[in-house]
Amino acid sequence: MFEEKEITELVPGQYVIEIAKQNGSFSLSSPGHIKNQAVINHLKSKGVVSVLIDPKKTLKKNIENNNENGARKLLIKEVKEAKEIFNESKKIQRRVFDDALSGTELDLTPVIEITNKSVDAIFNNPDSLACIVNIREKDEYLLEHSVSVAIYMAIFARYLKIKKSIVQELSIGAFLHDVGKIMVPDEILNKPGKLTNDEFTIMKTHANHSIDIITKTPGISKLSLEVAALHHEKINGEGYPFNVKGDDVTKFGRMIAICDIFDALTADRCYKEGFSHIKSFAILRELAQQNHLDIKLVDTFIKCAGVFPVGSLVKLKSNKIAIVEERNPNDPTKPKVKSFYSAKMNHYINTQKIDLQDSKDEIVKGVRAKDFDLDMNKIVEMLLMQG
Repeated sequence: MFEEKEITELVPGQYVIEIAKQNGSFSLSSPGHIKNQAVINHLKSKGVVSVLIDPKKTLKKNIENNNENGARKLLIKEVKEAKEIFNESKKIQRRVFDDALSGTELDLTPVIEITNKSVDAIFNNPDSLACIVNIREKDEYLLEHSVSVAIYMAIFARYLKIKKSIVQELSIGAFLHDVGKIMVPDEILNKPGKLTNDEFTIMKTHANHSIDIITKTPGISKLSLEVAALHHEKINGEGYPFNVKGDDVTKFGRMIAICDIFDALTADRCYKEGFSHIKSFAILRELAQQNHLDIKLVDTFIKCAGVFPVGSLVKLKSNKIAIVEERNPNDPTKPKVKSFYSAKMNHYINTQKIDLQDSKDEIVKGVRAKDFDLDMNKIVEMLLMQG
């Protein structure tokens, strides 16, 4: 049975029998497959409104490719927008730190606007911002950490199906949770080695400073303050600044503790390189087993982030380095990836999209860009340009 298709719905690969409606007198030379978008554009220019197609003769491969290209264009657009949100967030975060240092009352309006923009993007496609979070600048850790924790918190809360209006409040609290660090001397904040007991005592005061600054901020919600106040508390009561214990560490306090530690583990700093996601997940579980973190929430967070998170790099059995583009909910160990570098030859190669569910290739391990002297910013820019 033939179907009538509007010209705007026609895609390459479909088999056209004849013109159904038009605003002219154009006629087909013969029935046939639509080869490309240019043919559709030509029909439009001739005033064709709709056509009859034979669904049985549709070339499925063309339809799949067309759908995939559309999805990729959408993903590329979302990733570009996510990068803009991330960069804008850093500018606002810098202003927040500057105001806190000068003793100026924080202006919550830009914080609300940018965190709401982040939450909207995350509810639309959490993978786009998750990908951008994997890009780190060594000299901007303090700024990027707070932004990243806010993003992780929103992604985690969305995964737990928490109401969007609540997620927005959680994101604001996470965005501001470390504002008190601007009061900690740089020589302690950026010390490459282990802190002495006295230095650690000073470092811990950042939590008190954060609470004081946030409490004095007009318009701040109790929930946003709760999230920031509890980010260093532990279930066993050995956290700080108030040694909150057990059930007094709320669900949201437990969540931000996980997000805060995970970002600190995975991020590069001026004095050390971050751990891989796999290593960081293992450390989170160790901390949970020591009753620092909530074990159920840790395991849920790992599922939320994915064994191989979108935007992370992996080494394949074929000795190719690839970036994870899409998770596979049925088998977290076999995501869709795009290879771009030869670990054997130490040079870039033509990109190849690989669905590891349908490939003989497989992931050997998660890797860092620095392992191969690669720049993550350049990698993402290259992949976006090739999109």
